[in-house]
Amino acid sequence: MSDPDTLKFYADNAADYVQHATQPSPKLSAFLSRLPEGGTILELGTGNGRDAAAMLAKGFAVTPSDASTELAAEAGARLGVPVRIMAFHQLDEHGAYDGVWASAALLHAPRAELTDDLARIFRALRSGGHLMASFKAGSSEGRDTFGRYYNYLDEEQLRTHAADAGAWKSIEITEQDGSGYDNLPTRWLWLHAVKPEA
Repeated sequence: MSDPDTLKFYADNAADYVQHATQPSPKLSAFLSRLPEGGTILELGTGNGRDAAAMLAKGFAVTPSDASTELAAEAGARLGVPVRIMAFHQLDEHGAYDGVWASAALLHAPRAELTDDLARIFRALRSGGHLMASFKAGSSEGRDTFGRYYNYLDEEQLRTHAADAGAWKSIEITEQDGSGYDNLPTRWLWLHAVKPEA
């Protein structure tokens, strides 16, 4: 994610943003239960570090990352571990992780870039690895009231991006009502994709 206006929002509001939604995602436990004990996890868009903190507390080897240097600094101070400053398109690892966690992160990836970003994740996962990622549902890309870019996908569009990115063993998409930093009603899409065993 390298949209200037989105990055500027997080730069200007980092200290306030990290106080929002301090409890781990309710989807996190199910994700972790699918991974080997002490497994390696790449977190994309660590934000305030809440989910990384929960993963580290459970003994996983977590690499938190964020495209925002300001959020990375806030999360790093909370976690006591370095946060990699990295945009999605900069991911260039192969077979390195048992899981990739991207809660409210890849929703900022430009539609034209999303398939390539998911392909990079596919390559970065080990055999049998799991991806969990959440997106705000919609029909066309746009910006929220804070000027942040979102790709706003429907289920069919998200499934197509995922299927075009790699030969996944399975692709599951579930829907959930909730909210976000803007406190507006939000329909969330959760993508769970599994890489085949070698």
